[in-house]
Amino acid sequence: MLLTSGQISMAISSSVVFMFTFLLFLSGYVLQQQTVRSLQAVIKPQPIVVPPPSPVLAKHFGTPPGHSFYDKYLASNRPKGGWAKVAYVQLVREHLHICNALMLFAVLDEQESMAQRVIMYPKEWDTSTPGALDPQIETSRRLLRSAAKSYKVMLQPVEPMLKAGEQSTFPLAGLLSLTAYNRVIYLVPSGLVLDTSGLDHLFTLPMESDTLGISAGTVDGAASPSVVLLKPSKNAFQTTMESPSAMNYDDQDLLSRMPLLHDLPEDQVHVVAKAYGLRLEDDSFNATAFLDSTSYVHMSDPETLGPEFDAPRDSLASVIPKRSEPKRAWQEVYERYREMRMDVCGLDLEPAPKPGKENLRQSQQRP
Repeated sequence: MLLTSGQISMAISSSVVFMFTFLLFLSGYVLQQQTVRSLQAVIKPQPIVVPPPSPVLAKHFGTPPGHSFYDKYLASNRPKGGWAKVAYVQLVREHLHICNALMLFAVLDEQESMAQRVIMYPKEWDTSTPGALDPQIETSRRLLRSAAKSYKVMLQPVEPMLKAGEQSTFPLAGLLSLTAYNRVIYLVPSGLVLDTSGLDHLFTLPMESDTLGISAGTVDGAASPSVVLLKPSKNAFQTTMESPSAMNYDDQDLLSRMPLLHDLPEDQVHVVAKAYGLRLEDDSFNATAFLDSTSYVHMSDPETLGPEFDAPRDSLASVIPKRSEPKRAWQEVYERYREMRMDVCGLDLEPAPKPGKENLRQSQQRP
């Protein structure tokens, strides 16, 4: 039986209507299911997810100021005025020490210290022209830019003061003029920061005077601070500048007159230690515990040029501790310093000065 043209048209029209009706039904069904799932998600109570505690909270101070969780944790240890009112300040007067300052701030940034960071340096470095008289000026400028960009360091150029005899100088007492801060910490160079938490706690340490030094040993029978705490104020700055030694702006006079807090060798946790003191340790010394529990190692071996220099091996024979564990700690500290100097500053160790030249160690020992 043959179909007429009318029947064929009717069949095609019915098929098209059926197909579109089915598609319309299918789309409505899908839309309905999405709506139902959305309503179920809104009505169904969501489980409360408790974030895990920060793995660095027990040891370090964590994120920058303003994080409520850390603010609550630090309530009992918060410095007066908060973390914006305390600062690590390095007064850099020589090109030799600029990398050391950068290394200190690199560790502070890595371990997330919440204190402010400042480098004070001679203003003339901004205007000096690199040349034979000052060949290191371009390197120092590069390191200062890196400090500001990478480690959130505030750069503060300072004008020199005049000593007797018209010689310019940048006295350590100038840090007392930083009245924007309630407390300032200065780490006597050169040294290596291992753990910032012990140093950060110093911002909460009670101080009865405007200055306080923390010492880990003696030099020629006299204690010498490796960490200096200051309470800046206009009155403290004026009083210090009007002292009998002010004409010469003698840093050693300031350091010798400030009260000292001794970080005793028998203490289990050290805020500061001196590298040369390792040779005095006995067989009970543990190198791993020393490296884990010390905040700042002041590398001031009187018989060496300093950690910045590539000293001849024979000159280190009398400096390196004889016992195995103190020797391992000494070598680890100096090796970390060398590696960090390259990683942070892009600098290798300085060549040792030739015999007959000026003793650079005397300059390097100045705070």
